[in-house]
Amino acid sequence: MRSTQRLPRFALLAACLALPPGLLAARPALPVVVPEAAAAHEAAGPGRLAIARLQYEGGGDWYANPSSLPNLIRAIAERTSMPIERTEGKVTLTDSALFDFPFLHATGHGEMKLSELEVRRLREYLTRGGFLHVDDNYGLDESFRREIARVFPDRPLVEVPNAHPIYHLVYDFPSGPVKVHEHDGKPAKGYGIFIGNRLALYYTFSADLGNGWEDIGTYPDPPALHEQALRLGVNLFTYAVTSRVQP
Repeated sequence: MRSTQRLPRFALLAACLALPPGLLAARPALPVVVPEAAAAHEAAGPGRLAIARLQYEGGGDWYANPSSLPNLIRAIAERTSMPIERTEGKVTLTDSALFDFPFLHATGHGEMKLSELEVRRLREYLTRGGFLHVDDNYGLDESFRREIARVFPDRPLVEVPNAHPIYHLVYDFPSGPVKVHEHDGKPAKGYGIFIGNRLALYYTFSADLGNGWEDIGTYPDPPALHEQALRLGVNLFTYAVTSRVQP
């Protein structure tokens, strides 16, 4: 049995999501009530419950997996009570709208390069409560690790333990992140940067989670794998918006 003693801010949410095993799979149309998300929305004032794709420089295809975020947004809207905006946003780190989005997603196969201003803006965004999910689409790893070390030279990427709420808030992933596609035979890994007790950045490596969010038929993957990827995405967004609420 998982202990929630170290995670008081999630106690109410965990109680509200204490559903019998298999209920969500059997009744996917029933929305999960997420009271802390409503509180986060109210506390944010003019902020939005929305997801934005991060546009970055360096030559990498930040626009990869075009159907991934629309499908994830649809899953969040249909499976939870959160009033998420139905349209994917697109921002750079210097956009004035950056702080309107509680959840940023970055992906790609190539080079990521941040300017000094972008380094400062990303550090500010994350320390002020924003959440960034980076998904290595095979080829982003080296440049991402280099750039995030500039953002947080004193906070190394660490493997997120399988007991962390990000793997259990709505759907249960006792073994950690989903493995969608092969990357040199390596296992899927979920790394993170913590600010205090809050996971501010989550990095999926050798997983291709965004590929799993794409339209069924884009890749020759079984629908069950697509479903698992979406479920983990629902967990990510739920954590991003509920972890902003202070106890």
